[in-house]
Amino acid sequence: MSKHTLSVLVENKPGVLARIAGLFSRRGFNIDSLAVGPTEHPGISRMTIVVGVEDLPLEQVTKQLNKLVEVIKIVEMDPAQSVSRELLLVKVKADADSRGKVLDAVQLFKARVVDVAPDAVTIEVTGNTDKLADFLRVIEPFGIRELVQSGMVTIGRGPRSISERSLRPVPVATTSA
Repeated sequence: MSKHTLSVLVENKPGVLARIAGLFSRRGFNIDSLAVGPTEHPGISRMTIVVGVEDLPLEQVTKQLNKLVEVIKIVEMDPAQSVSRELLLVKVKADADSRGKVLDAVQLFKARVVDVAPDAVTIEVTGNTDKLADFLRVIEPFGIRELVQSGMVTIGRGPRSISERSLRPVPVATTSA
């Protein structure tokens, strides 16, 4: 089974996320990572979905996704032709004796301290999956108190955009006085 990253442009409407996640669920696929957010176009969101599945079943799922009215475009992102990042916030035990070593690890990984308490620091790390896993291995001996990690977001390299010539107009709700 291999990992595939899909970038899915959808209309920003209630229920779209549930329908797409349900489609993967009905097929018995576990979504490893899911991130949803706005795009440069009002009324359109981008879903970045990482799923472990073989090529043929993935093709069947993408065909079914394309049948959903709210789905505008689906692109499988090539790791060599894209940039992927995740965000990690981790609260680490850091008393007076260990704080210097924790801060050395922060510097080594180009991370950032975002909160300091007398016996803990909260660290923000951004990077690919391997960098975050390496950081956690280094910081784990100090004691992890709490951890939260975002889903992966991915964008293609170079000047082209997946939304350039493929978007159909999406009506944006307006209010009148």
